[in-house]
Parts: sequence; structure tokens; C-alpha cells
Amino acid sequence: MRPAAEGAVRQTAIDAGREALLDVKALNAWYGAAQILFNVDLQVRRGEVVALMGRNGAGKSTTFKALMGLLAKRRGNVSFMGHDISGAQPHEIAARGLGFVPEDRRIFTDLTVLENLDVGRQGKRHWPDNTAAPIWTPERLFKLFPNLGEMPNRLGGRMSGGEQQMLTVARTLMGNPYLVLLDEPSEGVAPVIVEQMAHMILELKAEGVSILLSEQNMHFAELVSDRAYVLEKGQIRFEGTIDELAANDAVRQAYLSM
Repeated sequence: MRPAAEGAVRQTAIDAGREALLDVKALNAWYGAAQILFNVDLQVRRGEVVALMGRNGAGKSTTFKALMGLLAKRRGNVSFMGHDISGAQPHEIAARGLGFVPEDRRIFTDLTVLENLDVGRQGKRHWPDNTAAPIWTPERLFKLFPNLGEMPNRLGGRMSGGEQQMLTVARTLMGNPYLVLLDEPSEGVAPVIVEQMAHMILELKAEGVSILLSEQNMHFAELVSDRAYVLEKGQIRFEGTIDELAANDAVRQAYLSM
């Protein structure tokens, strides 16, 4: 059952009838013999920010890993930009313009900020209508993340956790992705970094970049998201606008309260 409150006022990309960039149907995934995801369906459209909400252990990070081809055993249909990527390898998926910012950051600690950014560099991209997709350069990213602009030659290993988080996002953007999977952007970082991350997400949305973010923080999700899915024990329990989720006390108490 996927309940939804009435009276939502936010206009979302789904209301505009846009085609889905990412269309996931009946996604199942396993770690070894243990099944973690059960028939997960979700969509993300162009210029849309969608939150995948749930407690720790709900299956949010597993969903992202399955979408990126990082799990050995997965089933279901995953379409991205009109292409079936269900059986594709991670490097093939990234090359198509699906970016991934993992929760554990994975920066190169012995490389500088600029060198880390260069690792993520890919060529220009165009939308199916042949209009240019956003192009990201270190200069543009330093405007988006002023903290990074103050330390272009600092080694990744000498940065704070929040700074490393920003660097991971920036490195992903150097690939000029159409859509970014952003895993727990507000988790374990200082409030000032959380504020900067929210600003960054809204800036990316304004540029036409779509984002699917995993979150536990309802306040953060409300700041940046158009729609939301709630995941519990590997199953989607709710889908709707972020306003509908905010108004649905029963769903939030059942699946999001700590």
C-alpha cells in the first residue's frame, strides 16, 4: 500500500508530464543469499529532485548500488535515458551519464583537490533534443563549493569529513552527469555543510540536473525535494510529493521516526 495525503500544492516535474530519465521496475537485489530489495519501482524525471527516505538498514544504499551495477546478484528492469542498463557494468553506466556519490566518499587521499576533480572528468553531453547538458569545470565547481576553491592544492587526506563530502560531489559532477545518485548527503557532517549541500542541490536542479538522494532527515528532504519514496525492509511503502509525505503523520511515524 502506498498512501498519499490530499491537497499537495507543490508543482513537480511529474505533473509536467516529462519522460523519466530513470525508470526502475521490479528491482530485486541480494547480498549473498540474503535478499535485501523486493520489487522496488521508482522514477526520476528531468530537472527533478527525488528523495528515497528510510531508516538505517531500509535498503537505500543497496538500491543505489544495484542501480550502478555494483551488486553481483540483482534482477529487474532499469532504464536510463531510454537505454536498458539492467545488466550493464558500473563503468558503462557512469559513461552514460549516471553519477554516484557514495556515502563513504572514496576520495583519493594522496591526490590534491584539483587532481581528484580531474579523475572524474568526462566529455560534453547533450540531451535527446540535442540541447547541451550542463558542463562542469573546476572553476564552476569552486563557485558552487567556495570551501574547495580555497584549497585547490590540499591533499584529500588533509580535509575534514564535510570537505571530503563536497569534493566527492564535485568530482562526480566533473563527469557532467544527467542524473546524480546522492547517498545520505546530510549524514555526519556539520550543519554549515548541510546548508551548503542543500544550496548545491537546488543549484543543480536549476541547471537541469536530476537528483535521486537517499535521506533520513525529513527537514533536509523538504528543503530540496519534489517527490519522495519511503523504503522499509527493502520495499517501497509510500510514494508521493514531498508535501504529501510531510502531511502524512502515519507514514512518517511508521517508517521514518527514530
